[in-house]
Amino acid sequence: MARCKSCSAPLLANTNLCRYCGVRNDVDLHGKHQFSIHSQQSDRMCPECHEPLQTIDLNLNGPFLIERCEQCFGLFFDPGEIEMLLESSVSNVFAINQQLLRNINKDRYQRKQIKYIKCPVCGVLMNRVNFGHRSGVVIDQCKKHGVWLESGEITHLMEWKKAGGQILHSRNSEKKAQVRRKAVDTGRERDPVHVLNSSVESEPDLIQAVSDLVFKLFK
Repeated sequence: MARCKSCSAPLLANTNLCRYCGVRNDVDLHGKHQFSIHSQQSDRMCPECHEPLQTIDLNLNGPFLIERCEQCFGLFFDPGEIEMLLESSVSNVFAINQQLLRNINKDRYQRKQIKYIKCPVCGVLMNRVNFGHRSGVVIDQCKKHGVWLESGEITHLMEWKKAGGQILHSRNSEKKAQVRRKAVDTGRERDPVHVLNSSVESEPDLIQAVSDLVFKLFK
């Protein structure tokens, strides 16, 4: 369990605010990736503190820029960047550990007041979306500009992936895709035009016989 850098008290999961001394603790990005400050202030605003975000470079085989709040230590990722960070940080996972997934979500779950925050880029209220399948993390997402994570949630997602959560998510997505494809195919089979076309393709002799009968009746 992480501890407060000020008083050494244990920190609750997925939070950086110490219950005892009130100090906010930085996200443990140094333990995952060395980062450097690319720009002290960007034109993007923290949706929590309403202060300009700073741009940091995680240097993932080259420049990898994300936004970070110096006050609440929240992180803003452009579309696709969380997946890239997870791929870089957690690899060689080939199995699903259901018990570990349950434990991660049990240990890290917090009942929070539901609130909607604005996108740091466009200022429009973001959607609250479950990240992946059974990750236990609800992200704030602007479909056009990216995703906001509160401090500690990126660590939660890394633990989720280590436990096989990404594999589980992929399997679940494939099952849903199969159900959708089956529903579409079933709908086509029931469609009168599709049935007629199928009959024409599979029974040309019957169609010809019906045509001959109609010709005889009306000649």
